[in-house]
Amino acid sequence: MNKVRKVVIPVAGYGTRFLPATKAMPKEMLPIIDKPVIQYIVEEAVASGITEVILVTSNTKRPVEDHFDQNTELENWLKKQGKKQALEEVQAITQLANFVYIRQKGPYGNATPVLNAEHVVGDEPFAVLFGDDVFDCAVPRLKQMMDVFERYGDPVVAALKTNDAGTEKYGIIDPGVKVGKGIWEMKGVVEKPGAKKAPSKLAAIGGYILTPDIFDEIRKLKPGAGGEYVTLDAIHSLMKKRTAYACEIEGEYFDTGTKIGWLHANLSMALKRDDLGKETRNMLKSIR
Repeated sequence: MNKVRKVVIPVAGYGTRFLPATKAMPKEMLPIIDKPVIQYIVEEAVASGITEVILVTSNTKRPVEDHFDQNTELENWLKKQGKKQALEEVQAITQLANFVYIRQKGPYGNATPVLNAEHVVGDEPFAVLFGDDVFDCAVPRLKQMMDVFERYGDPVVAALKTNDAGTEKYGIIDPGVKVGKGIWEMKGVVEKPGAKKAPSKLAAIGGYILTPDIFDEIRKLKPGAGGEYVTLDAIHSLMKKRTAYACEIEGEYFDTGTKIGWLHANLSMALKRDDLGKETRNMLKSIR
């Protein structure tokens, strides 16, 4: 069985919830303290064993591409100023992985960027992570998913417990048979069913590990609510032919696509840092 070496990260959205900040800057470049959101996601993927990062972008996302590219002028200036640590940090970004950039083309929905990457993914399993989802875990979120994939060899959906409100925001998993700690052989998935129709409180949040047969299922998709073509719907169709697993992620989740989630990520991570923790606590105590 092939190992998962590639990750597809869709980053072509407009980021309307953060306007006007995202009018000229991609939402994925919003900082969590001193690193952009997208870097946290890429670093997590690399820490999990990913060697090729496929970013599906648009014409407004050049800053994302530039962030992972070499900046000779900046590096020369840092070297001249004797800023060794900053220089090493900047240089390390470009060496994280092999980066591939694809311009998104096709209908609205998160299935489109996955299909756009088919020619790069080829005939091997791959991960899909989203540019809003940041996790703080003892074992990286994607590594937890990869461990499940390596055990069973079938698609894996990341999952988190949610509440009634979450059943109207997320795809909800019908968990089926529990086969291990935090692992279910799924019966199905339902997109945003609401609390009354939800088969569980286990939400599909945090990405997927997929096999190449997903591409045929995406091509057969019909638009769902809001005219979206949704990857989770393609996974649901694929489950008629093969098993898929839900992996409940152990760790803290931040939805940085929302203002409160982004703020939460900044505060939580600042509190855990040696250089910022004490000052952050004092600042929070002083707020009235």
